[in-house]
Amino acid sequence: MSTFHLRRKISNIDLDSIKEAHKLMPKSSIRKIDLVRSNTFSDICGSQIFLKLECFQKTGSFKVRGAVTMIERLGAEEKRNGVIAASAGNHAQGVAYASAIHNMRCTIVMPKNASPAKIAATKSYGANVVLEGNNYDESSVHAQEIANKQGITLIPAFNHPDIIAGQGTVGLEILEDLKEIDEIYVPIGGGGLIAGTAIAAKSINPKIKIIGVESIAFPSMKKSVENGRICNVQNGYSIADGISVKSPGKIPFNLIQKYVDKIVVVDDLSIVKTMFLLMERSKIVTEPAGAASLAYIISNKKDLSKNSNVVSILSGGNVDMYLLGQVVAKGLMQTGRMIKLFIELADKPGALKNVVDEIAQSNINIVEVVHDRLSSNISAGTAGVYLSLELENKDQAKILVKLLEKHQFRFKLI
Repeated sequence: MSTFHLRRKISNIDLDSIKEAHKLMPKSSIRKIDLVRSNTFSDICGSQIFLKLECFQKTGSFKVRGAVTMIERLGAEEKRNGVIAASAGNHAQGVAYASAIHNMRCTIVMPKNASPAKIAATKSYGANVVLEGNNYDESSVHAQEIANKQGITLIPAFNHPDIIAGQGTVGLEILEDLKEIDEIYVPIGGGGLIAGTAIAAKSINPKIKIIGVESIAFPSMKKSVENGRICNVQNGYSIADGISVKSPGKIPFNLIQKYVDKIVVVDDLSIVKTMFLLMERSKIVTEPAGAASLAYIISNKKDLSKNSNVVSILSGGNVDMYLLGQVVAKGLMQTGRMIKLFIELADKPGALKNVVDEIAQSNINIVEVVHDRLSSNISAGTAGVYLSLELENKDQAKILVKLLEKHQFRFKLI
């Protein structure tokens, strides 16, 4: 029988409970993902950068670890009754998958505006999906109401000892693969992953620094730690929906105060650039929240000690395909390999050809051409042309601008 109970006290979440959670996890259900050193990001940052690729985990996220741990520890009657959870994505899939292992009934309450792809993925594991609420908070309230009414177990996303112990197995595996670590960077949403990881890492080596990374639009844990109490963030928008949490969990908050060294923030622009670099250089697809910790490291590489061992947890890879297309386009623009031009030309045969010929001579690829004759800013007798151009680098863009200026084309960069 387990040596710790479902309703255990916070102080009992320790290295032993995380090790026990690791033993509970069926090897067929949870992948042991080796820590990998990235040559690309090590060269970029001037330090030894190691990646914990939880984006390759079952269901595409670390969330399945906590879900499996809590469900494994339920009693026979609780398993017969089934479980319920509220989530817009990764936790939903983790709970649905963990329930399917035991052939349990599972209900997931998702916001009405949840991604169709994530709804479909959750249903694919056999869960009954209920669309209720306009956001996670409203869905969570509805899930709690169903749990109370039907007498079934609610599986929280982060605010529970079993969930934290399960997520802490990420930290345990990191230390199994690399003994000498200076810093571990962890994305923060509700706080379960960093709380568990910090306990595991600090218990094995107290000298390791644990740095949490939040979205600059939702710094709820940072704000809470700075004020010494749980604080809410009411407004904000970020593409990193996995860490867009308005109010952190109370249990993770208490643990983070004790074990985490610093909490920092990162913006969407840095996240997009990092997602693009991961895809292009390392062939790794992450979701925005999953790339947040590495995005901060890259953006603040000057603060890293030379040749220090730095671990970044890439927490998930469940990204919407439409968003991924935007990330590629914006990543190309950020790295100076795609630009958009607006050129005003005389509306007569051959005018566009002259421009295209000049661009072709510069060995620049034209990705898209859009004509506009009807907008109010287009003078009569002229045509506006929007050009999307693919380049090798920013220097080639400068050469193109000089060429267009030389031929006195009326243009502007968009």
